[in-house]
Amino acid sequence: MLVVAVFVLIPIIKVKIMIKNSLKMMFLFSALTLSYSANAYNGKPMAEQCQKPHFDKFSLPVYKVPERIEVAPESEFSFTLSSKVAPESVRIMMKKEKVEHTVESNSSFHKITSKIPAKFTGKFIRINVFAAAKLECQNAHGWLVKVSKAKETQKPEVKAKSTVETKIVVPEKLTY
Repeated sequence: MLVVAVFVLIPIIKVKIMIKNSLKMMFLFSALTLSYSANAYNGKPMAEQCQKPHFDKFSLPVYKVPERIEVAPESEFSFTLSSKVAPESVRIMMKKEKVEHTVESNSSFHKITSKIPAKFTGKFIRINVFAAAKLECQNAHGWLVKVSKAKETQKPEVKAKSTVETKIVVPEKLTY
């Protein structure tokens, strides 16, 4: 009798333990799911959330393999930044050296203007720009530029108009 009771009670106990473990797992899964969706909410209003600086309208041609466009030494370049950028946070670096720049601001964007230093003549340079938005969100961007070896300031010469008169002779009678 005792043996039969043990064989009957063991499966019942196992089933109770499996149900108990399943209930624990379902409770844990639902608690994690609910807490995940609760953490997805950000209490900050949209105006106060981080908006990274946006770089746009770079004025020099970027170096690409098929075209291989080069720029003249000491070329001036410009680009625009979104108005959410703090103008004093803008840094321009070329070959790990800081480059001077000017900032013109209006209500919708900042226009940054700078010049390629003469010491980069004949070299590839990456113009790296770093900026921070007013809410301390930072962003960086860069452009690869190839600076030509010779300064291209000479314009092609325009020849003066010829003063030689051309006289056209028209026969009085045309014969066919």
